[in-house]
Amino acid sequence: MALSARNRLSGTVKSLDTQGLMAEVVVETDGGQEITAVITSSSAERLGLAEGEEVDAVVKATEVMIENA
Repeated sequence: MALSARNRLSGTVKSLDTQGLMAEVVVETDGGQEITAVITSSSAERLGLAEGEEVDAVVKATEVMIENA
């Protein structure tokens, strides 16, 4: 499936926590950073997600905010 999103980060599913309708997916990128996504449980099942699975985290946002800490 082709996507228009250009922000893709390759990584591995570090953890998958499914509770009811929602699932929290933690992906460890190839660079060692973690990205957390909350998706529906049915999407996690349809994608066949499991710990250790190689995935791409695709970031598509209408807004990105930067704060000077």
